[in-house]
Amino acid sequence: MWPSSRNSSQPQAMRQEKKSITGSFRAENLIPGVVIGFIIGMILDLSQQVRSPVKRSRLLSSKVQKQSSVPGNGSDKELKMVLVVRQDLKMRTGKIASQCAHAATGMYAELMQSDRYLLRRWEENGQPKIVVSCKNQQEMNKITEAAESVGLPTFVVADAGRTEVAAGSRTVLAVGPGPKELVDSITGRLALL
Repeated sequence: MWPSSRNSSQPQAMRQEKKSITGSFRAENLIPGVVIGFIIGMILDLSQQVRSPVKRSRLLSSKVQKQSSVPGNGSDKELKMVLVVRQDLKMRTGKIASQCAHAATGMYAELMQSDRYLLRRWEENGQPKIVVSCKNQQEMNKITEAAESVGLPTFVVADAGRTEVAAGSRTVLAVGPGPKELVDSITGRLALL
């Protein structure tokens, strides 16, 4: 008699367990779960932004970091990016616009990985961008070195060579975003395009 009652109770327990599992996969249970997951994801994303000023030491020198990234100590300074276009390549207007877009989006993508705090501050400033020109590759190299020596982020566009210029040609240099005064100290003497 005992063995038969055990067999009959096991299927009943399994049926109840199956009902509770299938009952949890209903839409009214799924939606709150998705919402809670989204909220937790946002909290985790925001916590990364708080930690990111520590990562800034790689991109900005300690002098710049003291001036611009310490909250309450100039963190509201105006930031900007300067796009430096080579004149010697004789690119058409549309090509220049395309290469400048590559430079800006390339820098944006790099900062998404390395310094979201700086990126967020630049976005809050309206993402200002200025386009200037330089004479040739040698001048662009000097500007790149000068910008990197003071801790400004840089991004150089190397053209694919499908249209007007040879493959691998360095067409545009993005300097910054960084504090306006610091960026101007590197690119301020260059002529607007």
